[in-house]
Amino acid sequence: MLHLRLIVPADRTEEVLHLLESTVGTTHLAVLSGAARDPKGDVVLCDVAREAGDGLLAQLRAMDLDRHGSIAIENIDLSLSHRADRAEKEAPGEGADAVLWESLTDATHEESTLSVTYLAFLTLATMIAACGVVLDNAILIVGAMAVGPEFGPLAGICTALVQRAPRLAWRSLQALLVGFAVAMVVTVGFSLFMDAVGLFHIEALDAKRPNTNFIYRPDWFSFVVAVLAGIAGVLSLTSAKSGALVGVAISVTTVPAAANAAVALGYQEYGQAWHSMEQLLLNLAGIVLAGTLTLATQKLLWARHDTGPALG
Repeated sequence: MLHLRLIVPADRTEEVLHLLESTVGTTHLAVLSGAARDPKGDVVLCDVAREAGDGLLAQLRAMDLDRHGSIAIENIDLSLSHRADRAEKEAPGEGADAVLWESLTDATHEESTLSVTYLAFLTLATMIAACGVVLDNAILIVGAMAVGPEFGPLAGICTALVQRAPRLAWRSLQALLVGFAVAMVVTVGFSLFMDAVGLFHIEALDAKRPNTNFIYRPDWFSFVVAVLAGIAGVLSLTSAKSGALVGVAISVTTVPAAANAAVALGYQEYGQAWHSMEQLLLNLAGIVLAGTLTLATQKLLWARHDTGPALG
């Protein structure tokens, strides 16, 4: 269930109440007349089944309530109410399958922001992966994968393509390209420093490296894994099962490939650097393709459900 807190201009309250009362899956409706001060208006509270949430939000925005009032949404972790149970049964579809497009767009917009924190996490992840590459240490590679925040911009690109949001697409693409560029440049400097103090050696990079040589040897399995990870990642976002994102992060060779390319560039091993970049691009393409198709499929399937106002 979702909890909605609305601030409604007094002259629009009856219209909003009629919409809420006639929408399948809503319950626990409460009105606090004149309670809002900024902006001025009435406070309207209600609970709505997740399945009906996206349709209701679209209609509230169509009434310009987000401009003249306020729309706030919270997830309800526990609701002990027969009315809530009945509302969820009446709403078509399953809550776990429902996609809140407004929430997804907002979340991916935040996760794809080119911030100092984002750059720090991506750079640190790439530097950790660089250590894993030189040491041929799979544990460090997995750790670097988990630290990397690059799935946020990738999900943003997928969402932008499906929702036709060019601003979100540009913001996400900028975060992805600038983020990896900065991380790789810093990691090149880090590698040269580590070599100067005797901790990195070119011999380690040129060794057989049985645990990490897959990073610069892209093949169709790399693409297949990226596709599967892209599907799982998008499903984890849309179903609010964010715990699965950790598994997604350690399934794709994005950060390790960027790290291997950076270390190879530092030693002027251009062949290995190029193959690492191929691995990086192959993984990014697979995730974006799979994520976009997954979101498009979800949008198509969910469009068949009627979550609008109840008839009669």
